[in-house]
Amino acid sequence: MTVEALATDETLLILKIAFLVLLYGFIILVVRTATKDIGGAPQESIVLGAADAAAMRAELEVRPGRFLVVASRELREGSTIEVSAPTVVGREAGSGITLDGDEFASARHARIEPRTDGVWIHDLGSTNGTFVNGTRLQKAQALRPRDIVRIGETELQLQ
Repeated sequence: MTVEALATDETLLILKIAFLVLLYGFIILVVRTATKDIGGAPQESIVLGAADAAAMRAELEVRPGRFLVVASRELREGSTIEVSAPTVVGREAGSGITLDGDEFASARHARIEPRTDGVWIHDLGSTNGTFVNGTRLQKAQALRPRDIVRIGETELQLQ
């Protein structure tokens, strides 16, 4: 072996080591870039604290509708009716609010439905219609406090 051959072998060995160092450096850089978002920044937790959970529950809670009887032949005027679940109003015996003697109310006249976004009223195809503040319902409508609902000869005011 000559001195030139030895120098060439040493040079090739140094180049191989430099190549491996650069290769490992490149692999480390790729891995760090790919995992930068995983552990670097704090992420939102899916577990809520008790106060946050209670606040969310309160927002999603269905609040019952409370109605004051303004005028009625069947219901005592001045009394209140609380509606906490979808309730049918009409002359039919199984109605949640029965208006048996109201000749202008249909058997299944309207449905009052408390939801998370308020109290809604739907006309169920009644003959004489359901009115909110004197306007006949054409489709389901959200009620606001102090709205007056007229079903037949009965008037109810949302409190």
